[in-house]
This record gives sequence, structure tokens and C-alpha cells, in this order.
Amino acid sequence: MTSPPDGRTSGHLSDTADTTASALAPAPAPGDSPPAGSASLWAERARIYPRDIRGPFRRLKWTVLIGALGIYYLLPWLRWDRGPGVPDQAILGDLAGNRLFIFGLELWPEHTSYFVGLFLIAALLLFLFSTLLGRTFWCGMSCPQTLWIDLFYWLERHIEGDRGKRIRLDKAPWTARKVAIKSVKYGSWVIAAIFTGGYFILYFVDAPTFVGQIITGEAAATPLWFVVVFAGSAYFMGGWAKEQFCNYMCPWPRFQSAMLDAHSLIVTYRPWRGDRPAPLRKPVSWEERRQQGFGDCIDCGVCVQVCPVGIDIRKGLQMECIGCALCIDGCNDVMTRIGRPKGLIAFDTDYNSEAAVAGRPPRVRLLRARTLGYAGMLCVVTLLTALVFASRPHMAVSVRHDRAPLFVALGNGEVRNAYTIKLSNMTARDAAYRISVDGITGAALRVAGQDHGHSQELVLTVAPDNTAVYRLFVQAPAAAASGRSTIHFVVVEDGIQERVVTESTFFAE
Repeated sequence: MTSPPDGRTSGHLSDTADTTASALAPAPAPGDSPPAGSASLWAERARIYPRDIRGPFRRLKWTVLIGALGIYYLLPWLRWDRGPGVPDQAILGDLAGNRLFIFGLELWPEHTSYFVGLFLIAALLLFLFSTLLGRTFWCGMSCPQTLWIDLFYWLERHIEGDRGKRIRLDKAPWTARKVAIKSVKYGSWVIAAIFTGGYFILYFVDAPTFVGQIITGEAAATPLWFVVVFAGSAYFMGGWAKEQFCNYMCPWPRFQSAMLDAHSLIVTYRPWRGDRPAPLRKPVSWEERRQQGFGDCIDCGVCVQVCPVGIDIRKGLQMECIGCALCIDGCNDVMTRIGRPKGLIAFDTDYNSEAAVAGRPPRVRLLRARTLGYAGMLCVVTLLTALVFASRPHMAVSVRHDRAPLFVALGNGEVRNAYTIKLSNMTARDAAYRISVDGITGAALRVAGQDHGHSQELVLTVAPDNTAVYRLFVQAPAAAASGRSTIHFVVVEDGIQERVVTESTFFAE
């Protein structure tokens, strides 16, 4: 590498590019077509060796990773007092009790429909941020798969070395040293998988209790198997699948073109500055280089080498690009070294790229029809979800008619049907439910196994945060019902006067 025209020594950029030709060559982009004449129907995976890079976007990614892991590790240990007999873990998926606790919220299986609203809110947020910032907000910074990739590559670099060392190690024959290095790396991946994926089990069991049971060897087999399953998934996704998950399994890259427009800020190579790329081989001024038709890009390949998915951003927006912006850090570092302005690769819009070529001033439009539409839908869906959730029921009722026999004809001329009623008390106090039947004249109820006689109304109690199952007999005169009749069980909670009506069938001769 020669000195730039201003006299500063650019050096050999030994930290910027590898010394071997194979390391300098850009990695094939995922999905490239096989060579002509190839009979294979499968594209061979191009192994990616991302090199370490420092810069503002790399620091931002580390900040997000550390913050996300910190929150992830902290949440299972937070406590939330819900009264006696109820778990006090702030966030807990109580599988035994079929409930989900999120701080002050308690969600039952009957509340699953409200998750539709939450999913819509999450989708609209993703659409909005994708329209504004491409895939950077989620795919490049926040996605768990991205965080896994960063963590596992960090371990790999600290054990095997940076890009060049890893390439040479993989090409080297197997020796005791290579086996030892690979064993340490895979062992560190296993530990990372346990403390990321396996840790997820603490969101479904009481965290202090389960950790104590693991230490004393008293943990049950079922949660331990889930630790293995979750850890195995993390090991596969972060250690082996890596960018393959983003390229072939995740549906979001297929949607991004529908989310973006000419004013979306995306990671962009500015061809009006960089084309045509050519290495710096002799001491010519940048003016002479421009006169020869060459741009600021010196074809060093750093933008490809730092990319975790192995694409060449100079080819334009690609489905595989996750918008992590590490290529910006890499390119800015090279531009600084050779004495050229930063921003050959930067966050920019298609509109500004065209404006730069045409000599028009740049323009950033955050408020436009697409973003306003997503923001409006987001506000409406959020408001409706909040209103519906605020008025959610505090009890759930289900009634099931006994299959055999459908009815019993009694000696006094009446007909009796049997039902199983399930009452769920979604409050933190004892609840009393008044149950009556509409639809058949003279119908009376009785709880099976109790000899209190039939009555027009029953009062059944359910403990706090609990579900009770009762077997009821409904008895009516034969003259009041014939064949198949529709009846309604009316359940009223005494405390808050919440009312639920459930339809069923009454059979007779």
C-alpha cells in the first residue's frame, strides 16, 4: 500500500484485510447461482468468517446485547406479591395452573384471544420501524437470532482468533492443537447455550426453587429435559445455523420489499462516490484517480469481511442483508486510514442517492403516507386492545352434557339430564356463583352427590385463582320438554355481578 497524496502513511492495512488472496476475496453471496454446467440442485454453503471491527454501530450492538441479556437474566428473579396461595414470581408461565403472570396481570387460557391484539401491535410496530429504518431495528440489532450470532462469534474469535486465523485453522490438517482449540470452542458454545436457551426454563418454574434443586441434585426430570431442549435449540441456532436461519427459515426477508419505499433509511453503498472500485497500487492523487474513472472504493473487501451474513453491500439492497451496519464501521475505518471522507457506506435513502447524482439537495421524510398509515393503525389497534382487555371477564364457564345416557326418565314423570360444569375464578378472592337455567319451564338443579333436593338456583363457590368442576342434574317435567330443547345456564358472580350465559341441550323422549 502506498502513501496517499497528503503524505500520511496509510500502512499495509494489516488490520483491515488478510494477507492471503483467499481472505481478501469477497465471500460468495448466499443464494448465488452455481457455476454453469453444475448438476447440483443445492447451493453449497459458503462458510463465513466475520472479522472483528470497532465503531459506533458495533458498540451499539454490544450495548443492545448486554442490555437484552441483562433484562433476560433479571426478570425471573423479580418478585410480585399476589396474595397467599398464588406464585409471587413477577413473570411466570404457570403450566400447572394454566396461567400466565406478567407483574400485575394474570392471563388464563380464556384470554388467549387478547394475544391477537398484542401480535397485531408487534407486527405494526415492526412494519413502521422497517419502513423508517429497514431491517436495522429488529433484524440488525434486536432479534434473538442476531444476538445469538454475535455472542457465538465473539466466543469463536476469542478462542480461535480473528478472521485470518480462523480461515487458516479450518484449512489446516487435524492435529492435537486443532482438536483442543475446537473442543474449547464447542464447549464454550454449550455453556453459552445453557445460559441463554436453557435459562428460559426459569420463566416457567419458580427460579430460586429450581436453581436450588439443581444445586442439590433434587430437580425433577421434566424441567431438566426442557433445559436440554432449549439449550440444544440455542446451540443449533447460534452455533451452526447462524445466517442460514435468516436466509432460509425466517419469513421476514421476503416481506421487506413490501415495507420499504424510496424514503426508507437503509444501509446503502453510495455508487456515485465509490464506482469504479480499484485498489491503491501507486501514488496518484485522488484527482488523478477520478480522472481515470475510479472512485473512493479501493476494493479492500472489508465490507464483506465484517458482514455476519457474507454479502457484498456494493451490489445494492439484498434479501440477505439484515441491516446491522457493521459494513459502515468497516468502510469508515478504511476511509479514515486512506484519508478519504467517511460515508461511502452509510444510512441513506434511494431518493437521496438519486438526488446526489442529479445534484439535488438530500431530503429525509419521516412523515409520509406509509408511515402515517402504520402509525394510525397502530394507535387504533392499541386502543381497541386496551379497551377490550380492560373489560375482560373475571370468570369463565363451560358446560358439557353427559354423553351416556342422554337423559333418564324418572318414575314421577320427570326427565333428568346430567351436565359437567367448569367454573374458573380469575380473581384473588373467594367467589360465589349463582346458577340457574332458562329455556324449560319448571327446570330445577341439583349437585350430584348432594342430597339437598332440587332448586331453581344453586350457589357454588370457587377458591381464588382456581377452577372447580361440578356435576349437575337438571330435572324438568316431561310435559315441558320433548325431543331436543335448547337451554341456557345463567351464571352470576355475587361480588361484581358479572354474568355469563352458556348454551346447552336438554334431551327428553
